[in-house]
Amino acid sequence: MRLTYTFTIYTLAIMILTVVILRKLIPYLKSKHIGQKILDIGPRWHVNKEGTPTMGGVSFIVAGFIVFIVYLILNFNKSEVKEIILTINIMIYALLNGLIGVIDDIAKIRKKQNEGLTPLEKIILQSLFSVLFLISLHFTVGINTVINSPFTDISIDLGFFYYLLAFFMLCGMVNSVNLTDGIDGLASSVVLTVGVLISAICLVYTENPSMMFIGALLIGSSTGFLVYNYYPARIFMGDTGSLYFGGLIAASAFLVGNILFVVIYGFVFIVEALSDIIQVIYFKITNGKRIFKMAPLHHHFEKCGWSEIKIVTVFSIVNFIFCVITFIGYSV
Repeated sequence: MRLTYTFTIYTLAIMILTVVILRKLIPYLKSKHIGQKILDIGPRWHVNKEGTPTMGGVSFIVAGFIVFIVYLILNFNKSEVKEIILTINIMIYALLNGLIGVIDDIAKIRKKQNEGLTPLEKIILQSLFSVLFLISLHFTVGINTVINSPFTDISIDLGFFYYLLAFFMLCGMVNSVNLTDGIDGLASSVVLTVGVLISAICLVYTENPSMMFIGALLIGSSTGFLVYNYYPARIFMGDTGSLYFGGLIAASAFLVGNILFVVIYGFVFIVEALSDIIQVIYFKITNGKRIFKMAPLHHHFEKCGWSEIKIVTVFSIVNFIFCVITFIGYSV
């Protein structure tokens, strides 16, 4: 009961702080003309979104960091030192990915276009931070290199290859969340479903304080941001927010205790990324043919006539179902 109470307080604090910051941030960004640029190759119907304030991810990053400091102060002298250190690792990893987003968004604003850092520059920075994150986990809390196949009794000790698998999972998930942030409220809503899953696992199974805080952080940040990001969005999170969320979602795999579960509870993110990869490969090998009307997948459904609200609703429900599957599988 005490953990549930603490979880609720952290969630509400992050959500309210995010909303309060956004109330000040949106008019400031408008006054500085810090708005979203729309790609020429993007959907034509998104042109009316151009100029919408961006870098809104700053709101929930600041809110989350403030509450995180409070969390550390209140728990630093308690016995769960390992869990606190794990939370610190996860937060640093998420913040570093958010920093990549800040650099990218600022570059876009200065160039007055929707291309900031090059893909290679992003990959190099993401790879560096992922390697540092894994090294830090190895030396501070330890990493169990045994992989358990979900819903089975099969376990394999991958040894060094575990780190390679974890590295690709981290980089892949960060970019997948980034790709999903393409229409109003989509990334925030899907992130919310993951936050609900992590919180449920904590409150029902583990009572892990790290899991409790990260669950509260995901729910509080996404719901607070959705107040201004639901359709029609009054602000976008930018790469600042999507890469930060990507870092949190990816690192949450180590909280759950089995990085293979991220394939299940991150289903929508992964499908979005795969649709983009498949589209590019197929386009190149067929000299211009396409499998999807437009990639990532949410744009395909837009071209099929789905409204943004319908896409967000369906995608969120689908990911929630896979989160429920993960919750069931966690106890098996």
